[in-house]
This record gives sequence, structure tokens and C-alpha cells, in this order.
Amino acid sequence: MGYGCNHILSYKKVGSDMSYVALYRKWRPDTFDEVKGQDHIVTTLRNQIKNDRLGHAFLFCGTRGTGKTSIAKIFAKACNCEHPVDGSPCNECASCRAIADGSSLNVIEIDAASNNGVDNIRQIREEVAYPPTEGKYKVYIIDEVHMLSPGAFNALLKTLEEPPSYVIFILATTESHKIPITISSRCQKYDFRRIPVDVIADRLADLMDREGLEADRKAIDYVAKSGDGSMRDALSILDQCVAFNLGQKLTYDKVLETIGAVDIDTFARLLECVLREDVEGAIDVVDEIVWQGRELGRFVSEFTWFLRNILVVKLSQTEGDRLDMTKENLERIRGIAVGMDESTVIRYINVFSDASASIKYSTQKRIVLEMAVIKLCRPQMETDVTSIVERVRFLEEKLDALQANGIQMQPVKQSSSAGEKPAGTDVDPDAIRAFQERLSKELPQAEYEDLQRAADNWNEILGKLSSPARRYLERNDDDPGSRAKLILADDRKKLVLMIPLTDDELPKLYFEKAENVAHVKSVIEEYLGKSVEFEIVCTRNSHKDNTKLEQENILNIINFKVERKQE
Repeated sequence: MGYGCNHILSYKKVGSDMSYVALYRKWRPDTFDEVKGQDHIVTTLRNQIKNDRLGHAFLFCGTRGTGKTSIAKIFAKACNCEHPVDGSPCNECASCRAIADGSSLNVIEIDAASNNGVDNIRQIREEVAYPPTEGKYKVYIIDEVHMLSPGAFNALLKTLEEPPSYVIFILATTESHKIPITISSRCQKYDFRRIPVDVIADRLADLMDREGLEADRKAIDYVAKSGDGSMRDALSILDQCVAFNLGQKLTYDKVLETIGAVDIDTFARLLECVLREDVEGAIDVVDEIVWQGRELGRFVSEFTWFLRNILVVKLSQTEGDRLDMTKENLERIRGIAVGMDESTVIRYINVFSDASASIKYSTQKRIVLEMAVIKLCRPQMETDVTSIVERVRFLEEKLDALQANGIQMQPVKQSSSAGEKPAGTDVDPDAIRAFQERLSKELPQAEYEDLQRAADNWNEILGKLSSPARRYLERNDDDPGSRAKLILADDRKKLVLMIPLTDDELPKLYFEKAENVAHVKSVIEEYLGKSVEFEIVCTRNSHKDNTKLEQENILNIINFKVERKQE
């Protein structure tokens, strides 16, 4: 609602106790001048008062807290004011004072949520037959009018169509689509807009000064943004923050702590983990949010808004006019947006929009949030068009990275028959050797702990190899005793890949090519970030313990060491 200053004290007497009056009630506007953010409606109503051209029925539509009831009360006072000032009530005559303190019989407020039956409307029809004993008009303000039953709407219809000249109806609703067309067509319809953030922020700052309270402008701006276009919501949030930090200056961090919100730094950290496909890091951020007691529904909503801001920066040349944020945060958003693709941001927004709809009714809000984060990190989990586009983009980035290192991709050659040797590899052999030599120069030598880590995580390394290499190393997957295994040599200074041979010698033939051995070695070095000594051993002894190199039935040892190039 629009809110302004009046002369009600912060505390009022109730019996022998002093009771606090909430800010949104204390600072409810008394005149049209005090209404904020609804100038298009205020101007029209004022002109009707000044020119004595009052309609008999009005329909006020808009979201909560935008001023519908407040303007209805001001308009009711102005209609009956003895000395209106520029179309606004004087608040000094007997009629204005009676309406203000609730003793006037000319202004009747009805809550349709609890008085929605036919009998309630019939009572109104009986009352309108009698003119006001004092003043000019009887004004009926029916709040949440969409809650009336169909029978009640029908009962209201005749009175609304041909009311006495001294009766005015003001119907207020947050859901105008539920109003029957037979009702709305007989009313002057006014759409209340969401109040801009800067207007709310200026109003909150003014009220804080009048209350004698200190607050940072950044804190006020965040409260105003949290109101989501509703002055009443913003005032309620401000009331809560002031009460929680009573006697202290209200700061940005204290506002975040009070309402369970999350700072833009947390959003940025989560997004960085997503862009790196770091599921573990992203889940850690979620865990941090949960243990800080943040409200997860609010987090999902605000992270979606954060992504929307990134998209605006990507697509708009004048994004500053469309983003309600500080210059510091705007620069942060611009920095993040540079490294992101529009289609990626759109996919992220879609995923979190779905999560926002689900989390409202879920009893396991954390799981909903974690699943949404994992979907962002793993586009291959989804099959919709935006996810496929994202997967293609990842592949293109990986290809670009390989080409930047001098590796040119070539088509994989297929064997014409089972008797032929498997042909080649899917990378350029010369480029892979050059890349390997460069790595050996740049990477430090692996220690025993590094080699052991590689052996312990062989399955993870295996997943990073090329498709042909994996095919020859996973071909005995049905027999655990026959799987390829990465172990440490007896001297604990190098790694050995043991490959059991079964029916044929295709793995042996494949790894006779030095570039294929070098490929496996390069993947291990990339995983460890260190240079290693490496060799491959093929053996017929597939069901014995392959952890030792000294086995009886070793068929052949393929030792293609890639010696470190001496500088």
C-alpha cells in the first residue's frame, strides 16, 4: 500500500498497558499527497472530487500492499469532507475526524473473506435504502471482494447497477480475474502497480529519520527490494529488522541475518562451482546456507533473480536502468556475465524456476535445492533442448582446449575384420608426443603419495580416457579378476598398468602404439598435475594376484616408457 505520515503516536493506550503500533499502521497515509507510487490513480480520483464527478462504483485491483485500502479510505473521507483541499480531505472537519477514528456511520468496511454469503449482501441492500444522517455519501469498502460466493455476487449485482445517488461502492481485490464480468463492467477499474524500489527505499529512509533510528542506505535498499513492490511488506520487514536489532544501527549484514537472506557473494560462489561442474563444492555451499538457517525458498527465488540480472547484463546495453542494485554489485554481475553464454543462463533460470515452484510445497526443501544444483552441474542428466545445447557447448570448449594445446582431432578408423590389428587412435600422434614433452617439462615429478592416489582412483582416471582406450581396458568387466589394474612398481617410483589377456591379443596390439600409451600417461598426469613414470604390462595370468610384477606366466611386457626429456 501507499503509506505516508499521520499523527498517530508510536504507542497507544490500551487499558493500563502501552501497546506498540506496527509501522505500516502507524504511517498509513491520511491524504493523497502521502500516497507513494500510485500517481496515475491519485490524480484521477482527485479530479473527480474537485469537479464533483464521482462514479458510483470502483474496482481497485493489484497485488498486496500497494495502497488499495488506504486510497479507498482517503477517497471516502474526501467524498464527505466539508472543506476538501485540492481534492484531498482536510482531516480537520467533523466528518474527517469521525471517519479517521472509526465512529462514522457513512463509511462501512466489509471483509468479504469472512462475510461472503448472500445474507451479508442482502443486509447491505437493506441499508442502502436509507440516506446518510450526516455527510454526503455512504461509502461501502468491500475488501477481497473476489471471495464472495456466486449467490452473493448475484445479490450485489442489482444494487451495484442502480445504486441510490448517495451510495458509493469501492471493491478491492488482489485477484481481479475472479470477479464476474457482470460486476467489473459496472465499475471504474483501477490497476494498482507495484511500487518502484527507489520509491519504497526513499519512504523507508524518511520514516527511519522520523522514528529517530539509524540505518545504512544499503540496508534500506535491500529491505525495499525484499518488499517486492509492496510498501506494506517492506514496512513489515523493516519493523522486524528494527525489533531484532533494537538500539543498534541497522546494517546490511544485520538485515540479511534477520530475514534469512543470502548475500550476492554466496550466489557468486555457488555459480562459480556450477560453471566448474564442481558438484561437491556446490553442495558445500548449499550445506553452508542450511546451517546458517537461511530460508531455502527465499534463496531459490533470489538466486533465480540473480541469474535474471546476469541475463539482462548479457542482452541489454542499458542494464543499469533495469537492475535495482548498487554500483558495486552491478560491476560484480558484469564480471560474471562476461564468461557465460545466454543459453546457459536461460537453462539455469529454467531449472531454478522449476525448483521454486516445487520447493513451496515440499517437505524436503533441501533435497529440492540440491537436485536443482546438481542439474546445473550435470546437463547430461537432462534431455530437453537447452540441456543438449549445453552439452554441445561443453564438448566444443573441450575441443578448443585440446586444439589450443596443439592437438588436432582426427576421425577414428574402424577395423574391417576381427583378424586385423585395431587401427590407430582418435588423436594426432605427433601432437600428443609434443604435448607430452611439454607436460614433462612443466609438471613436477610425482611422489609416492601421488602415485598411490592415482592407483587408488584408477576407476575415475579410466573414465577420462578416450573411447578406444576404455574399450580395450574395460573389455573384461564381467570378470573382476580379469580387469585392467593400475598398481605401483616394486620400487614405488613408477606406475604399472596390468592388462590381463583372455581370448585374443587385441589390447596388446592396441598398446603397441606409443601414442596410445602416451595418451593414458597424459591423462594420469593431468589427473595428478604431476609427471609420472609409466609402463604397461600384458599377462595371460588373469586370475592371479596382479599386484606383483614377478608372475609365472607373463606373456609379454610392453614397456613403452615415455622418458622425461632432459632440459
